[in-house]
Amino acid sequence: MIFGSQFYNQSLRKYIVMFGNMFNDLVVQRLSSSGTVVQTVSVPIAYGPKEKYLVRISQDPDLTRDVAIQLPRMAFEIVSLAYDPTRRLQHTIKNARVSSDPDNKNYQYTPVPWNITMALYVFVRNADDGAQIIEQILPYFGPEWTNSVNLVPSMNIKMDIPTILNDVSIEDTYEGDFVTRRALIYTLTFTIKGYFYGPVRNSGVIKRIQIDMPVPSGNGPVTAEDIASTGRSHRIVVTPGLLANGAPTTNSAASISYSLISANTNFGIASNTFFFTDGKKYNPHTGNDQ
Repeated sequence: MIFGSQFYNQSLRKYIVMFGNMFNDLVVQRLSSSGTVVQTVSVPIAYGPKEKYLVRISQDPDLTRDVAIQLPRMAFEIVSLAYDPTRRLQHTIKNARVSSDPDNKNYQYTPVPWNITMALYVFVRNADDGAQIIEQILPYFGPEWTNSVNLVPSMNIKMDIPTILNDVSIEDTYEGDFVTRRALIYTLTFTIKGYFYGPVRNSGVIKRIQIDMPVPSGNGPVTAEDIASTGRSHRIVVTPGLLANGAPTTNSAASISYSLISANTNFGIASNTFFFTDGKKYNPHTGNDQ
């Protein structure tokens, strides 16, 4: 693959589930002439295009056949996805988390913002059913509703994702004369302000930093050759510090070995400075002064 190894964070699937869950508990009540509730109908919702249900309605004009589809019901689908440059974050920033291996960490780069346009279709037989459903939706979008989504569980990344209601349109679908009414269709268009994360990568944890500082002799500007030929005069070593009882410390002499300190512990920072007059230089390939 030109983009590296395969990965799947299930982000788009999570946005679809999030959207459907917002509307999965709507009900319609049928009233008698005296205002008494005589029937309460749960409004089912499923993912699918509007045309699928229009074909079913056209095959059963009166919607009385004993089959699975009944009105009222709702359907929704993804209409489009569009990149949103106004929400773009600095792409070099990393989100990091210590992995199960204490000597390694997982990281991801900042996500890419995309606007996901969703359409919600409300199919009803009469206007009052449609009015009840729409009135149970509109008050919660002013114009947005925010859901918390666990986008990348392995990285503990949870984000508040706003869903914006853009508009509502009404369509009266029928065949025949103007008296016969087949179905009313309300179409609500939404925009989900989503993000998409890349793959989770892994890297080692730095537990020891060593800085060697040479002091070239003589006057005048210091050149690269001067530095390369001059041994270290002093060395700064920085390591994590942790006492045997688990308390952080800045005293490296009292600390347990830095190799035993996990990256997810509450450790201190121990810094030590060493001075040399032997003119030796550190060899990173052998790990020795020579």
